Amino acid sequence: MSDTLVKNIQSAFIEKGWTLSLAESCTGGALAARLTSMPGCSNYFLGSIVAYSNEVKVKLLGIDESILNEYGAISEPIASQMAQEVLRLTGSDYSLAVSGIAGPGGGTASKPIGTICAALARRQELPLVWTFQLEGSREAIIAQAAEALLNRLWLSIRNYK
Repeated sequence: MSDTLVKNIQSAFIEKGWTLSLAESCTGGALAARLTSMPGCSNYFLGSIVAYSNEVKVKLLGIDESILNEYGAISEPIASQMAQEVLRLTGSDYSLAVSGIAGPGGGTASKPIGTICAALARRQELPLVWTFQLEGSREAIIAQAAEALLNRLWLSIRNYK
């Protein structure tokens, strides 16, 4: 994984005066670790809430329990809500959220290991939400998920005024 991606994100956020927050589940703080590895990140990065359990998703992020029960933690509605809630809680301009199954257990026929649901939110806009599938070890899935979210963030902001 290249530091260039994180440098580009950091430069764009600082140049535009934007802030970023995260809500992480399956990545367990890996996204925050990537961002905070770069000196100067405190100029735009507000923080990350690692909400691994459903209880913490509900209590700390304010996730709607009925949506959680209907769709499950690994779902686009939950990723969307996670992104919107961390945006609200931190007051950031942007947020990223991720929930998924890193393995080696926990997969099902409809949501196999490597299923990742993610959301990118911008203040006063509807979140961009997507699901994708990854393969590999637990560590590889976590690293690939973090990289995929950072890539999507970069693609979304690089030409945004």
